[in-house]
Amino acid sequence: MTDEEVFGYQQTVWSRPDVAGYDELVDMTEVEHIALPSADRVQQLAALSAAMDAPQSASKFAIVAPQDLAFGLGRMYQAYRDQDTRSMKQVGVFRTSKDAGAFLGFDGESLKRGKV
Repeated sequence: MTDEEVFGYQQTVWSRPDVAGYDELVDMTEVEHIALPSADRVQQLAALSAAMDAPQSASKFAIVAPQDLAFGLGRMYQAYRDQDTRSMKQVGVFRTSKDAGAFLGFDGESLKRGKV
């Protein structure tokens, strides 16, 4: 997973008005390598994400991150988003899809089968 992919996803998907207010799930389970130029990029991504939140609608963002590095980066992102007053998303970082599903209000098995 590259820096360009993450920022590209954020800018492409969340600039669309038809997805404003939706909950979000990112599953890092199959990620084998994270190419991050600097830890500052996590803070920059959190700021960009918060700036793109629809101000009228709160939503949730679950990150499934079973590996230690992905989990740590997810928690950093969560902390930066929590500190940004523009952020309208409640972020949760989880080791399992079952826990992420519970946070989002879905059954963990549904997440595994793509039935959400």
